[in-house]
Amino acid sequence: MKKKTLYICPSVLSADFARLGEEVRRAEEAGADRLHLDIMDGHFVPNISFGPKVVAAINRSTSLFLEVHLMIYNPFQYIEPFVEAGADLISFHFEATEDVEETLEYIRRCHIQTGLAINPETPVSFLPKYFPLMDEVLLMSVHPGFGGQPFIEESLSRIAELATYLKSFPEHAVDIAVDGGINNITGPECVKAGANLLVSGNYLYSAPDMGKAMLELRK
Repeated sequence: MKKKTLYICPSVLSADFARLGEEVRRAEEAGADRLHLDIMDGHFVPNISFGPKVVAAINRSTSLFLEVHLMIYNPFQYIEPFVEAGADLISFHFEATEDVEETLEYIRRCHIQTGLAINPETPVSFLPKYFPLMDEVLLMSVHPGFGGQPFIEESLSRIAELATYLKSFPEHAVDIAVDGGINNITGPECVKAGANLLVSGNYLYSAPDMGKAMLELRK
């Protein structure tokens, strides 16, 4: 099987929002492949972040691929606003809706990429039926809602399990993304387990040299 491209995806949630445009450009200049934008509603997760207008502002500040991660209930009704704001991929949580298949299909009809996120307690075995509709699986390696949490070690076996499932579906090119507690130690471990997209917030945005920190993730 051909080795997948490794993507480094800084999470803007950890940026300095007083200098958001500069922070976005800093990530781009440091070598980011994509940007990860966490959308929180204060209900599905105990935090509130930002909405389509901020995503549109980020889109005006960069040419990077934008991954919009909806940590909200009823994600279906918010797809169009984020597509219009410039999302290149929208992921939503398996746990946040009963209409998983319909939501994935609708994102596809909007001509952008699709992602499905799962929390640490959700079995990976729920995912294979949706592989034909997905471009990315986003495995949460922390409990979603706040940055800076420690990496949950059991996530490594979950990544390996997901990678094993995907080997049975070689016709579907689904990226394995990991989000939460990703640093120069946990990131390479996730890649070794089978991940090919690393979302990192605090580690990258607090690094004195973000470019060097990204190189550490690519080891």
